[in-house]
Amino acid sequence: MSVVTRFAPSPTGYLHVGGARTALYSWLYAKSQGGEFVLRIEDTDLERSTEEAKQAILDGMQWLGLTWDKGPYYQTERFDRYKALIQQLLDEGKAYKCFMSSEELDAIREEQKAKGEKPRYPGTWRERTDHPTDQPYAIRFKNPLEGTVVINDHIRGKIEISNSELDDLIIQRSDGSPTYNFCVVVDDWDMAVSHVVRGEDHINNTPRQINILKALGAPIPEYAHVSMILGDDGKKLSKRHGAVSVMQYRDDGFLPQAVLNYLVRLGWSHGDQEIFSVDEMIEYFSLDDIGQSASAFNTEKLIWLNQHYMKSLPASEVATRAKWHFDQMNVDLGGGPALEAVIAIQADRVKTLKELAEISTYFYQDFADFDEKAAKKHLRPVAKQALQTVKETLMAVETWSPEHIGAAINQAADSLGVGMGKVGMPLRVAVTGSGNSPSLDITLNLLSKEKIAERIDKALTFIANRENS
Repeated sequence: MSVVTRFAPSPTGYLHVGGARTALYSWLYAKSQGGEFVLRIEDTDLERSTEEAKQAILDGMQWLGLTWDKGPYYQTERFDRYKALIQQLLDEGKAYKCFMSSEELDAIREEQKAKGEKPRYPGTWRERTDHPTDQPYAIRFKNPLEGTVVINDHIRGKIEISNSELDDLIIQRSDGSPTYNFCVVVDDWDMAVSHVVRGEDHINNTPRQINILKALGAPIPEYAHVSMILGDDGKKLSKRHGAVSVMQYRDDGFLPQAVLNYLVRLGWSHGDQEIFSVDEMIEYFSLDDIGQSASAFNTEKLIWLNQHYMKSLPASEVATRAKWHFDQMNVDLGGGPALEAVIAIQADRVKTLKELAEISTYFYQDFADFDEKAAKKHLRPVAKQALQTVKETLMAVETWSPEHIGAAINQAADSLGVGMGKVGMPLRVAVTGSGNSPSLDITLNLLSKEKIAERIDKALTFIANRENS
């Protein structure tokens, strides 16, 4: 059997973390089996679906690298197909017109609730033929009255539901639009989907969809229902736990490799291994290894993974991702050092690419002001001679390298008879604008002598103004 999986989000909002994990599992299974991965946008909810949400889904999938082999398909472009099959079910006596108003149905359900019964449609129009000619109607699927539906779920094992528990599902609304459960069935059939990986909230839909597939004479896919993701407080993941949109993680400075690695471990494992390349995920992944328990989101672990990938991925890959953050701050990287070189000395000092960009702007543009606290402590009149001396020794360096830069700073300290800190800290604040940076020899090596001289002069002016104020 050829393996075909699908990810089928509704475009009513961003691509959220739970959806991204479902997409990842579905994508990985297709790749691990040499199959195909289909992207389908389930946009039948015309009131809530938006073009912005559709684009957000596509952006999120592309950022994560979850490329699709077929699609994206849109359900709103397939209404003729759904309506033709609904008519076929009507003609075959497997569906029927229901003229019950929503008010009537609500009243019946309230009565059932009052009796302690499960609210359900009672089948009023199932066999009736006395159809009024001037009333709107929905079309309901004629669910079998006897027997059971058995689902051999890859995650939950055998699930058995009696048909007597299921009522006759509406497959076409009174306005003529097909419903979600019917569209899904037709799409899975037409797209030859062999394995449906989706959230556990769809378990109740699955027996209904299987019965419709049987009525259409369509093959039944295999199912895997994934447990929900919880926040670290044990409650369902939501905005109160921080970012839940995939693209928010991009905006916050996370690498897609880190997010993928984190998501794959939210329910799936391969021994005690924590860090997986995408190739390893594909090699090891199995639907049967996904756990049944809900997974708790742990932001600290995601940060740990992000730091790992910032340091271990090729600098060129990290640079490509980091550039986006400099662009957001309108920092022009032209004329400064190669971004790969900055990443090499800054990556282990930060948690995210956003932080890396924020602390590295001094390599590419002049800062307006010195950090107030650092300047107060280190740009004092007593530092004037140290800055003047170290400027002279640095400008005399012929081979601009960390080794020679370090020697020049030491030479200045020795000539003044002071410790390195008395020279190094004023120099650091003067050149970077703050009291924090990588070691001065490698930091200054990424800046030109001219720029360093200019910034030392700026610091000396700051000290002079401070003396005169």
